[in-house]
Amino acid sequence: MNFTAKDVAELREITGAGMMDCKKALVHTEGDKEKAIEYLREIGVSIAAKKASRIASEGLIGGYSTGTVGVLAELNCETDFVANTDGFRNLVVKVAKGVADNNPATIEELLETKIDGSTVTELMNAETAKCGEKITARRFEKFEVSEGVEEIYLHNGGKIGVMLEVETDKPAGDEIRDMAHDIAMHIAAFSPAHVDVSEVPADYIEKEKAILLVQAKNDPKNANKPDAILEKMLEGRLKKSLKEICLVDQPFAKDSSITVEQLVANVSKATGTKIKLNKFVRLVMGEGLEKKVDNLAEEVAKMSGK
Repeated sequence: MNFTAKDVAELREITGAGMMDCKKALVHTEGDKEKAIEYLREIGVSIAAKKASRIASEGLIGGYSTGTVGVLAELNCETDFVANTDGFRNLVVKVAKGVADNNPATIEELLETKIDGSTVTELMNAETAKCGEKITARRFEKFEVSEGVEEIYLHNGGKIGVMLEVETDKPAGDEIRDMAHDIAMHIAAFSPAHVDVSEVPADYIEKEKAILLVQAKNDPKNANKPDAILEKMLEGRLKKSLKEICLVDQPFAKDSSITVEQLVANVSKATGTKIKLNKFVRLVMGEGLEKKVDNLAEEVAKMSGK
């Protein structure tokens, strides 16, 4: 057996599938979690949307925008208490502005960037001296558009950060800026993966087609149907699946009777402006980082020498 009970529990946490189904999937895939998730879908087990990764660190995502230049930056600390202090919050915004003003290409360059006479490393060390916690700069994203809007939306005080680039053929007025804000909020809530279907990688589409085909074959009603017929039957389901992950095809969060694409078309017509949603980024604070879990019994044992 190439997996443990912990692996079964983690697969259950990721997928929401039953414990026995998760164990069966791991047996079938020899402990490969990614393949086990696909196998669960293939055998028709209803699973929750896969979590991109566990939210495991403390800190904040901060944003800064001049209108046509936008930056998201993530700083991490050790506790949520420190993340919510004014000093830490101000530092995150200062670092985001530093990225906008100085255009570093890497985190290493950012750490050496000077803001108000001090490097980012020195600013973080100064804040560490005040709060007593290690502070690190994890990542940043910078967008710049010649005409349009770089919209920043921070959800839940900086636990989720969205930056959306809207390109226009003339200066954007309030109606376009309001639209950009609403779409950024939509991205925070619905987590699309791409702007439109043209951005979806070919290998993802092929994998999705393969999964849908196996699902169809596992349906007794399709037992005698050749693959060519089944693939034709699945075209609609594939299109629906792809639309669910593409921003422009999703029902708009504030008015589900229209899609995001229709919202943009409506605002474009009303303002007489050509509008294009160029790109977006959605960052979740601590995504992919493992959180330290304290075990009180172990700590007591260590302290007592046992």
